[in-house]
Formats: sequence, structure tokens, C-alpha cells
Amino acid sequence: MPHVEGVAHHVVETSRLRMHTAQAGAGEPALLLHGWPQHWYAWRRVIPLLAPHHRVICPDLRGFGWSDAPRSGYGTADLVEDLIALLDALSLERVLVIGHDLGGRLGFHLSLRAPDRVRAHLALNAMHPFWSPRCVVPQAWREWWTPFVETPVVGRTVLRRVPLFTRWLVRLGSPSPQTRPQVAVEEYLAALREPARGRAAEAVQRRFPYRELVPTLLGRYRSTRLTVPTLMLNGTRDFALSVTELGGYEAYADNLRVELVDAGHFLPEQCPQRVAEAAVALAAE
Repeated sequence: MPHVEGVAHHVVETSRLRMHTAQAGAGEPALLLHGWPQHWYAWRRVIPLLAPHHRVICPDLRGFGWSDAPRSGYGTADLVEDLIALLDALSLERVLVIGHDLGGRLGFHLSLRAPDRVRAHLALNAMHPFWSPRCVVPQAWREWWTPFVETPVVGRTVLRRVPLFTRWLVRLGSPSPQTRPQVAVEEYLAALREPARGRAAEAVQRRFPYRELVPTLLGRYRSTRLTVPTLMLNGTRDFALSVTELGGYEAYADNLRVELVDAGHFLPEQCPQRVAEAAVALAAE
């Protein structure tokens, strides 16, 4: 288990699975949801900045880090139900949610599924669910790398046995060499070498494009309304998500705004101070 000063580790028995959490601080709870293919350690630079203001809870999502990695349950709705079960097990009625990448997507869907459980949501380099095909389709080329990690058997093999690929993705997502999370990448790779976790990381990537992407593009969520106060913080140099894709939410959200940062994909690791300041400000609104 990698070390972060002031962090305590707990395995929480929920009604759905055992989830590992890294926790620090005290006060209003903040639930920090990591991206793909990471685990709680992605928040190591944010935790010390948030802990003076919040009880910080960083779970490992299903299949990642030190949480259970069953063979099924990797759809967005399943992962959201895991989070609700975690909140129930921790007796948390309402939390500030901070999600990066995959975690940001889950934060949006948690806000739609159980808005009474989310005080506010800070989404980092993540897309809202009200996609506009006019904005998204021209940027589809950015997903060229996904077949290498979502194709059955191929994905888990690449993730477990071709670490250079994952390291290369991290370099793409970290334009500045000074902010590349090289030590953290080795921690993520070590976890992915476990067969169950390589399979889980592949399953998460496969489930969304093959089962969820087309219905989302066709307006699956446009009959719902986002009422949770939400801030999308996106890097202008994100290789995976262009700022031109971020529109289309205006008619479906009561209080959603977008702010841009001169950074790449891994905002929690590249500009933790900016992330922490945005989270504290959002919680105070």
C-alpha cells in the first residue's frame, strides 16, 4: 500500500462488495472518485490540501486498487449503486463529490440517480451525460487508443503485460514532464498485473462504448434534469477530451458551469492546488 501522510485505510463491507477506502481529515464528507485505470493513490496530492476542510474519503472503485474485483458489474449504473451502498455503509447522508475521468462520469450519474445524496459535484476532465452529437462526433478520433484496452482478452493482456502502453498514455495526458505522475503510474501498473484487476479495467472500458455510448448520444438522459450544483474543470490540453465537446448541457442542468485550466488530463496530479481550491469554493456556495 503506497504511503500518504495522515491517511488511514479501511475496508468497508457494503451490501454489494468490500471496498477499500483511504480516509483523512474531519468535517463535511468529500467523496473522491479516481479515474481509469487508477486507484485511490491518484488523490495523494489533493488529500493533504482538502483534509483541513473535509473528511476525505477516497474509495477504490469495483475492480481497482484493493477493492473486490468480481467478474461482473462494471456498467455505469452498477458502479453508481456501489457508491450508494458505500455511503449507506458509512452512514453518510450527503457528500461533496469530486470525480476525475471515470470518477467524474460516475459523479454525474450519481447526481442523477440520487441527487439528495450529493451536495455538489466537481467533475475533472469528465464529460456530462447530455452529449451533443454535433460536438462529440467530430472528436471521435481521440478514442483511437481504446480498442487496445477494451477488446476482450486483448485489453487485459495489454494492461497486464505491456506496461509501456499505459506509461505512454500517461505521457499523452501529462504535457508537462514536471507533472507526470511517474511514481504513481508504477503503483497503478502493479495493481493491474493482478489478473482480476486487468480483467476489470478491460470490462469498464468495454462496457461503456458497446452498451452505453450510442444510447447516450441518442439522448438517453435528456429526459432527466441535473439539479446538483456542478462545476466541470477541464484541461485545455487533454488528449482524450476536447473543450469543443463540452457543450450541449445548457437545457438540461440547473446549475452547471465549465472552467478551463491550462493542463492535460490528470488534473488531480498536475494542479492539485487548483482542484482543492475549486472543491472548497464549491462546497461553500
